Amino acid sequence: MVKRRLPRPLEVISLIGFRWPNLNRKQVNLNKAVNIWDIRELASKRTPRSVFDYTDGASGSEASLNRARETFNNVEFSPRVLRDVTNVDTSVDILGIKNALPFAFAATGFTRMMGYEGEPAVARVAEKYGILYGLSTLGTTSPEDLAKEVPNVRRWYQLYVRREREPNEKLIERVKASGYETIVLTVDTVVGGVRYRDVKNGLTIPPKLTLKTLIGMARYPKWWMNLLTTEPLVFASLDMKDSGGTVADLLSKIFDPSITLEDIKWLKSVWNGKLLIKGVQSVEDAVMLKNAGVDGVILSTHGGRQMDKAPVPLELLPEVRKAVGKDFTVLIDGGVMAGTDILAAIGLGANAVLIGRAYLYGLMAGGEQGVDRVVALLKAEIEMSMRLLGITKLDELTPDRVRIR
Repeated sequence: MVKRRLPRPLEVISLIGFRWPNLNRKQVNLNKAVNIWDIRELASKRTPRSVFDYTDGASGSEASLNRARETFNNVEFSPRVLRDVTNVDTSVDILGIKNALPFAFAATGFTRMMGYEGEPAVARVAEKYGILYGLSTLGTTSPEDLAKEVPNVRRWYQLYVRREREPNEKLIERVKASGYETIVLTVDTVVGGVRYRDVKNGLTIPPKLTLKTLIGMARYPKWWMNLLTTEPLVFASLDMKDSGGTVADLLSKIFDPSITLEDIKWLKSVWNGKLLIKGVQSVEDAVMLKNAGVDGVILSTHGGRQMDKAPVPLELLPEVRKAVGKDFTVLIDGGVMAGTDILAAIGLGANAVLIGRAYLYGLMAGGEQGVDRVVALLKAEIEMSMRLLGITKLDELTPDRVRIR
């Protein structure tokens, strides 16, 4: 027989978990998110379908994106035990400077469409956590304005080569004068990939007030109010009037399909900072670019938004690292949704990982607070996983500790 008794008042009080309600519903919802997939779900509820799909989607059958994510899911680590993992160091060296986390914010186009706070909000989070931020040629904040608003963030500028060289040179001078340390030349956009979600949704850049979008205002009044009461959405780095079509239409209109290695030489002649080439999808091209004197490459399929059924960057990474050697900078992007994805890339030879969609989900879900939540989640996952792997520094995560099943 179990002996029973009356509970003491203090024992009951200690079990009561009452807290004053948090009136900031946005932060409450963000705090409930336990991973990036939860942030993505929040974003889908707060943003018009066409805008969410612009971020979430990819080209063609979306196989490139889906296979990248599937490959990350097929990673298997080899943990070691009986190690003192009280303190872990999550920092990496990127082009000679410490980055506090093994990932950075990739440049994304038309960012203020996803959230009216736009690029400065993302850059402020990057500054807070001590990580790199990349601004896009197709950004909605100019290089000068971003430098003024967030002067202490480490900044890269992602460059597309336009058909006319004079505007390129003027833009590069502006970037140089605004204190950007690295240009990331994107070379996989000789034409725009076909993104069927954008076509089906009728998304134009900038969004048009059609009957369909007017109906959508009733579901997303706050998004539309923010759009209509802030500065018009424009390509802040470009002096151009080509708009009104899909992103694929715009890429095909303004970017140069004849770009070759000669353009790399031209860029090196007008830019004296660091130079990375983004959009590399083969071992041969990585070696070719190393021999051309660039500072590094980014293995990327543009997040699966250009070539359908392109190579998976994570699968390509070990071969590229072997071919270019340990001292050449190699970054990857595409499909990253967890801290373990980032660790897998580091273990297989990447110097760091660039994320795009993940922080855009955060921006759509909760503005600057949402981006902050994304970084906090990834940081926590990385620290926890390092301890479970039995490592205290990222250079201890060697290729023999990671495999793709």
